[in-house]
Amino acid sequence: MPKNAALILAAGKGSRMHSDRPKVLQSLLGEPMLAYVRAALRPVFGENVWMVVGHRAEMVEAAFPDARLVFQAEQLGTGHALMQALPALSEAGCTHLLVVNGDAPLFSEALARDFLAEAAGADLAFATIVLDNPGAYGRVVRKQGQVCGIVEAKDYNPALHGPESGEVNAGMYHLSLAAVESLLPRLGNDNKSGEYYITDLIALAVAENYTVRGVECGRDDSLLGVNSPLELARMEELLRARTAERLLASGVILHAPDLIRVSPLARIEPGAELTGPCEIYGRTEIRRGASVASHCVVRDCLIREGAEIRAFSHLEGAQVGEGALVGPFARLRPGAELEAESHVGNFVELKKTRLGRGAKANHLSYLGDARIGAGANIGAGAITCNYDGKHKYQTCIGEKAFIGSNTALVAPVSVGDNALVGAGSVITKNVPAHEMGIARGRQKNLPRKG
Repeated sequence: MPKNAALILAAGKGSRMHSDRPKVLQSLLGEPMLAYVRAALRPVFGENVWMVVGHRAEMVEAAFPDARLVFQAEQLGTGHALMQALPALSEAGCTHLLVVNGDAPLFSEALARDFLAEAAGADLAFATIVLDNPGAYGRVVRKQGQVCGIVEAKDYNPALHGPESGEVNAGMYHLSLAAVESLLPRLGNDNKSGEYYITDLIALAVAENYTVRGVECGRDDSLLGVNSPLELARMEELLRARTAERLLASGVILHAPDLIRVSPLARIEPGAELTGPCEIYGRTEIRRGASVASHCVVRDCLIREGAEIRAFSHLEGAQVGEGALVGPFARLRPGAELEAESHVGNFVELKKTRLGRGAKANHLSYLGDARIGAGANIGAGAITCNYDGKHKYQTCIGEKAFIGSNTALVAPVSVGDNALVGAGSVITKNVPAHEMGIARGRQKNLPRKG
């Protein structure tokens, strides 16, 4: 059976972006555009997804540490990128290759599967779209309906190639590696850019009587790339609108949907409720019956059934249990975990802290590196002093413990089940279960001067 692989072209600088980052790392809805292309390919190809990287390759490698990379030290065109990748692909036993651009964030799994079905049996196939303004896209040349080649926009000559039809190369190819190995040595760079183009393989393949197929994709803009900040902004808005429409169609309740930004990589179940403006990024999962109010930012979180995230709360890398309440104005940092029916109120910050079932920290607290038992109550202004300048230490608070307002718990320290800590205490020693700890100076009243 043929062994298919995918190759993402991600080596370019993207000079028109005016950024120090590689173009493929420019973000849309909180994710680099390359992430969307890769996410669309992995269900089709599994681990057989490769990336060609070049400009600031170390940044791409850092963003995708598990990716299979091919390094293109000099960026001499798409054909040159294919030359660099061919040895690794051949060694991996690949027989057919899907090549896509890394700057096409609307690319989808469905588009890949449909194209592969249309390309089946061809030695070389490529996708085409029709644009009213073809811009810098390579022009498709046909004679009597049959593909003759692709000519880069800057090299297109109507007198030589005929009048433009608006049909352009969409930058997606399906190639037989046997055909590619035969044709690549003949690929030249005699053009205005002095680069090696994959597109030139088409004319070479036609001349050698290989089966070449131009798969017409109409006006599908899912293959369009991003080349400037203006195009990035337009593409991001299009991606946002498509995601909102998909969520509404699935049964998610969106209030002010034009103001809601949800990453396509997030999973929002039917029956969840979002109110704009809000931002949902990363691999966030929001379960049925949960709600996120306006002005919230949620990234890489799990929000379970019936949980309520009130306005102006920020959550990152957190888990919120069934029926739990967060905010308003709460901050949950990575490692924060709220069990069912627990409460985190206004101006409370959690970091690497587990709040037990029904436990409450309703206002003005910092709880870091802590384990808080079920039913515990954390008073206003309480903090865990978890860092001594070199190391982090843990605070353990038992079930149904009561921590008075304005208490400082100097870790490592524990407060037992049903224990009470008096308000204003600085606790440096463990408080046993069912006892009261109090640590504050004796009050003195002195005559007032003046």
